[in-house]
Amino acid sequence: MHILAMEQVDTIDFDKGAGLVPVVVQDALTGTLLMLAYADRAAVERTLATGQMHFHSRSRRELWHKGATSGNFQELVSLHVDCDADALLARVRPAGPACHTGDRSCFGGVPTLVELDDVISERARSAPADSHTARLLADPNAAGKKLGEESVELAVAINQGRREEIVGEAADLLYHALVACHGAGVTLRDVIAELERRRVSN
Repeated sequence: MHILAMEQVDTIDFDKGAGLVPVVVQDALTGTLLMLAYADRAAVERTLATGQMHFHSRSRRELWHKGATSGNFQELVSLHVDCDADALLARVRPAGPACHTGDRSCFGGVPTLVELDDVISERARSAPADSHTARLLADPNAAGKKLGEESVELAVAINQGRREEIVGEAADLLYHALVACHGAGVTLRDVIAELERRRVSN
């Protein structure tokens, strides 16, 4: 069930977990599972009231506003209670890493394209001299040319039915598309958001 209003908090079974319910936190755009935390009634109500994730810290035994110290806030997109009413799924827009280690997710691995997008963003910031990605980001014409070349090479491989080449050329195309988009100020998140908008409207 989608929790939309404060009065719906009464449908959550806090008693089963001695006042707490587990909260699975998921990136609303990429689907990445970010973290598992716990919430009491006060944390859920505060989350709904502010639009930012609040939890109950079991170690400190107090209300915990995610990001209050680190700046890695999590903006609530939607909150859902499971069929037994004793666990929550929070879909969020994260402002930074979810994990205290600095990783995007407490569970380690993230979708490859998201990871690749992060690497491209880092290359754009640091611009290492020996980086092919950084060189393409600095030269939009070269990035556009490579994107066109990879598109043609993928099309040829598909037309000729060469499966292994199709896989390689598709990977090349995705990489060069992300680089070219970054050069124009567009990230993977922007593209995923547009796909989500189309999915909802279609």
